[in-house]
Amino acid sequence: MKIPLWQPSEPRIKNTNMYRFMTLVNERFNKKFTEYTDLWEWSVENLEDFWSTAWEFLDIKASVPYTKAIDNPDKMPGAKFFTNSKLNFAQNLLQFRNDRPALVFRGEDSVRRTLTYNQLYDEVAKTAASLRAMGISKGDRVVGFVPNMPESIIAMLAAASLGAIWSSCSPDFGIKGVLDRFGQTRPRVLFTADGYFFKGKPLDSIQRIAGIVKELPSIEKIVVIPYTTAKPDISALPNAVHFADFKDPDATQIEFTQMDFDDPLYIMYSSGTTGLPKCMVQSGGGVLLHQKKELVLHTDLTEADTIFYFTTCGWMMWNWLTCSLSVGATIILFDGNPFHPQADALWKMAEEEKVTVFGTSAGYIEALKNAGVKPKEQFDLSSLKAVLSTGSPLSDENFEFVYAHVKEDLLLASISGGSDLNGCFALGNPMGAVYTGELQCRGLGMKVYAYDDDGKPVVDQQAELVCCAPFPSMPIYFWGDTDGSKYHSAYYDQYPGIWAHGDFIQVTSRGGVIMFGRSDTTLNPGGVRIGTAEIYRRLDAMEELEDSVVVGQSWKNDVRVILFVKMAQGFELTEELEKKIRNDIRANASPRHVPAKIIETPDVPYTLNMKKVELAVKKMIEGKEVKNKDALKNPDSLDFFANLEELKD
Repeated sequence: MKIPLWQPSEPRIKNTNMYRFMTLVNERFNKKFTEYTDLWEWSVENLEDFWSTAWEFLDIKASVPYTKAIDNPDKMPGAKFFTNSKLNFAQNLLQFRNDRPALVFRGEDSVRRTLTYNQLYDEVAKTAASLRAMGISKGDRVVGFVPNMPESIIAMLAAASLGAIWSSCSPDFGIKGVLDRFGQTRPRVLFTADGYFFKGKPLDSIQRIAGIVKELPSIEKIVVIPYTTAKPDISALPNAVHFADFKDPDATQIEFTQMDFDDPLYIMYSSGTTGLPKCMVQSGGGVLLHQKKELVLHTDLTEADTIFYFTTCGWMMWNWLTCSLSVGATIILFDGNPFHPQADALWKMAEEEKVTVFGTSAGYIEALKNAGVKPKEQFDLSSLKAVLSTGSPLSDENFEFVYAHVKEDLLLASISGGSDLNGCFALGNPMGAVYTGELQCRGLGMKVYAYDDDGKPVVDQQAELVCCAPFPSMPIYFWGDTDGSKYHSAYYDQYPGIWAHGDFIQVTSRGGVIMFGRSDTTLNPGGVRIGTAEIYRRLDAMEELEDSVVVGQSWKNDVRVILFVKMAQGFELTEELEKKIRNDIRANASPRHVPAKIIETPDVPYTLNMKKVELAVKKMIEGKEVKNKDALKNPDSLDFFANLEELKD
C-alpha cells in the first residue's frame, strides 16, 4: 500500500476553499460529505446543482441572470450552459479596482515592472477605446505575437471587453507556424513586440512580423510594443503604430460589451504536428467558470496569493494563469530562459516575489533535478504553498525530488487536460494526500473515467481517458468547420456521445489518476497496450541520460519497442548501460516495456510548447511524411530518424 508523500493538516484542510465549498453543498443539499471522492461523485451525477452552486460560490459577475444552469445535459455535444445569462469575461477579470499588484513582470533583461489593479484597468481602458474607435466589435479577431508580458494581457482584455475573439502565439514561432494559425482566422489587429530576450540575447521580431503580415491581408493595424529597444523602427511594417501612440490617452472607463455565456472568447490551437492546427473556439462564460473553478477550488487560490506559471503566450497555461485576475491574486509574468543567468533563476524570483503558487512543466522539474539545483537549501520559500506541474507526466523520482529539495510541506499538484478545454480533467485537491506518480483527483463536474476496449469503465487498469458528461469550456466549434464534422471526429467517433481525449490513463481505487501518455503513441507489443510514461519514469532517474523518446515500430506482424536516448554530458551509450536500462525497465515496469533496440540520438524533437513528439518520430522511422515541422521547436532534430540502418533488422 502506498504511503502519502504529503498529507494536509486538519487546520489546513478546513481553511481551504474546497472545504468551504463542500460545507456549502452539505448545507444546501442536506449532505454529509467529508471526503473529496463523495463530493466529486455528487458533482458529476448532479450537474445542474453542481454548476449552479459553483457559479454562486465563485462569484461569477453577470449583468443578466441565467434561467437554467444546463440545458440538455445528456447531449454531448449540444448541451447549453447558463442560458440567457449576459456577462463579459474581461469585466470579471477587472472587477478589482484597488492598488494591490495585479501583474508583476520579470524579464531576462532584469527589468521589473508592476501594474496595480487600478493601473491595469486604466491601461485596458485606453487600449479598448482605440480598438473601438477603429471599429473592432463582437466576433472580430484580435491576435498577439507577443512575449509573456503585461501588454499581452492588456491587449487580450481590451479585445475581450469589446466582445472580440483573442488568440496568440509566442515570438519563438516561425513565420509558417504563425500563418498556419492566424491565417485560418483572418484577424483585423495584430499586437506584437519588436523582439524578445533569450539566454541574455535580444532577438529581433520585426523581420518575421513583416513576413507574417505580408501573407495576412486581413490585418488592418499592427500595434508594436517596445521591448528590446526603447523606440523600435517600424517603418518596414505597413499600418504599424507604437503601442504608446495607439492608446487613447483620454479614456478612463471601459464599456464592457455584454455577451451570451457561449459567445466566443478564445481561439486555441492544437499542436499542428500532423497537419494544419485545429482552431478550437471557446466561450467566454465557459472558460471563466471552468478556469475559476480550477483556480479557486483545486488550486486554493485567494486574493492574498501570488501565482506564477512558467509559460509562453502560445500555451494554454497563459490563458489559465491570466484568469487568476478574476480572483484578485497577483500574477508573476516571466519571459525568457528559465535557466538564465543561472539554473536557479526562477527560484530566486520566487523568493523575491514571495510566490505562493509556483507552476511549471514536468520537463522543467526534470531539468532542474539534472542541474543539481536544490531550491530549499538556497532560498527562503516560506511563502510557497503549492507547486503545479503539467505538459507531460511527472515521474515518480520528480515527485520525490520536489518534496526532498523544494519543500516538504506543500501541495504538489500534477495536472492534466489540454488546450481543447483550456483546463484540466485531473488535477489537485487541497484537502487530499499526494501519492507518488498520481494526479490527486478528477476535477469537480468532470465525469472522467478510464474506458477499456469494450467501452466500459475500469479501475486500476490502463485505458482511454473519456469524459461522459458535458462541461462549460468544451469548444463551441472549430473555426471553419461549417458542418461540425471535424469537431465530431476529434472527440466523438470512438465512443458516440462521449468525449475521448486521446490520453491513456489509469484511475486508481482511491480516485487518483496516473497518466501514461497519448493513446495514439501507446505501444502495442504482443497486442497489449502499454503507456510510454512508464518507460520515461525509469529513464528520468538515470543520470547518464539527458533525454529520451520511445516509439513502437511495426515489425513482423507485431510491434517492437524502440528507445532513442540523448546522452548526458560525459556519458556514452555502452553495452553495460544498455543492459542496465533493460534490466531496470524489466524489473520496474514489465518485460513488455523492454526496448528491442536502444539507439543514441543527438536530440529529441519537441513542440513549441515543449511536448515530446513521439508520433513524428514514429512517422520518420516508418518512412512517412511529417507534414508540419514548423510546429516543432527543433524541426531539424527529426532528420536523424529517417532511414536508420539499425531499424532494418
